Amino acid sequence: AYRSNDLDEGPRIVVFDYQTGRAGAHARAFLSGWQGQLMVDDYAGYKAMFAAGITELACMAHVCRKFFDLHAANGSPIAAEALRRIGQLYAVEQQGRELAPTERFQLRQDQAKPLLSDWHAWLLAARRTVAVGSGTARAIDYALKRWPALLRYADSGTLPIDNNPVENTIRPIAVGKKNWLFAGSERAGRRAAAIQTLLATAKLNGLEPLRWLSETLEKLPSCPNSKIDSLLPFAQSTQS
Repeated sequence: AYRSNDLDEGPRIVVFDYQTGRAGAHARAFLSGWQGQLMVDDYAGYKAMFAAGITELACMAHVCRKFFDLHAANGSPIAAEALRRIGQLYAVEQQGRELAPTERFQLRQDQAKPLLSDWHAWLLAARRTVAVGSGTARAIDYALKRWPALLRYADSGTLPIDNNPVENTIRPIAVGKKNWLFAGSERAGRRAAAIQTLLATAKLNGLEPLRWLSETLEKLPSCPNSKIDSLLPFAQSTQS
């Protein structure tokens, strides 16, 4: 799944791309020729894209999850402190949610950057106190390994702190996957992805998906090809 960035300008779009596997080659093919900032998890298959010029962003929620699971498992005080510090960063984001990009950038520079710098120093110090190979070490190493990509959002007023929006987009697919475990064919899988793309984009733009679909199917037979883009859900949203 690919999703637009809510903090940036432009239409809000979700695209589901059906493929036979999760190989990084599929993402590279989909994004061929595109340059920009891309937020992903730490899956190795994505790394070649960043070597080719795409800028990597790391997801703070993935880092948080490592420490959350650790704290849930054994009440680790190191995990608790990491979660507290991550919570401070999210508090800054909450404060800047409704700000203009220039104002959000300044807020991040003034508040998030010092918090990130202090947290980095704390992570390095904490890492020296824990056993190699332990769960705590792995959680800390995950954050430190991705630190440059994790830090990047704070030097912008439009980059997101995490990838939660796209994960929320994927959730309905994951929850219902037992209902469509078998698409029937590769062609049917691609068709299902296209349908899910349109319905999820409609929902993302504040449209009721079934109503949008019904109205679009009524308009489609009489719509000239030159105006077909006007039926897309994000176009409908800007017109309403």
